[in-house]
Amino acid sequence: MPLFRPKSVVVYRITRQIDFSNIEEQMKAFTFKPCGPQDMARTGWISPLGEEYEELTHQANGLILLTQRNESKIIPPATVKELVRQRVTKLEKEQSRRLKRTEISAINDLVLGELLPKALSKYANMNMWIDPKSRLIIVDTTSFKRAEDATALLRKTLGSLPIIPFTLETPVELKLTEWVRSSELPPGLALCDEATLEAILEDGGVVTTKRQDLVCDEIANHIEAGKLVTKLSMSWMEQLNFVINDSFVISRLNFADALIEQNDDIDREDEVQRFDADFVLFTGVIMELLDQLIAAFGGEAKSSSESKEEGGDATDNGGQGDDE
Repeated sequence: MPLFRPKSVVVYRITRQIDFSNIEEQMKAFTFKPCGPQDMARTGWISPLGEEYEELTHQANGLILLTQRNESKIIPPATVKELVRQRVTKLEKEQSRRLKRTEISAINDLVLGELLPKALSKYANMNMWIDPKSRLIIVDTTSFKRAEDATALLRKTLGSLPIIPFTLETPVELKLTEWVRSSELPPGLALCDEATLEAILEDGGVVTTKRQDLVCDEIANHIEAGKLVTKLSMSWMEQLNFVINDSFVISRLNFADALIEQNDDIDREDEVQRFDADFVLFTGVIMELLDQLIAAFGGEAKSSSESKEEGGDATDNGGQGDDE
């Protein structure tokens, strides 16, 4: 059974009420099936508890945990290009003419079709959990592209998924810059030793610091020169360390040993109970952290909160790009 240890957080706002009571049954039509001989990729749901379990959701403390599995075939583009080149060269020599683009494209498809059945597969699982009461979806990734892929599968499963990326009233980079400049942070939050500062002007440069005291003249001078903190490592309540960026993506979640050990009294052979306890523990800490961060950034942006209150039907995930 996999351990439940979230590493990252991308937050979405559900903009109108959704009935999730039948989600387990709805997911059955979209369970993961391995790639066939001619499939380049496949995606679907698996049990968060592991492949040996049938339940496609794990529900506890009012939250619904889902796990998406992706399989993609590994075919190096350089290999395809070389095989296509060889065949094109051979045919052009035999026919004493240059092949048309459509003919080369057909050869490319033929080569792919021959390589696919023999290609190795790459697998990746991604967790997300739904908080129906708070109308939030949390995806364990640092990439909006991968988060959108996961929520697209959820939308297909449910038939509709009105969500938007969670937005804050105060721009994240302004608040992060203020915290570093003043070294005054909300209770429980503390600076660590990494930051990225970017100039407001496009050609103004980027500064990345690691293993350095952030309250120092060097950093202060960069801020004075007009740079803003766009990524910052922090700690919270001595329970976890994390990195937050200007898109409100939280990454590199690192839980304190004392927190992890809270569930060590559970019998190791009772894997389901331990998974359930870890799920409740770690999601509880993350949701508390999110509550404090949202409050520190002035709350949710009015446009988002108004959509929630009015029941706006936003069906797209937004056009944000990868964070990596």
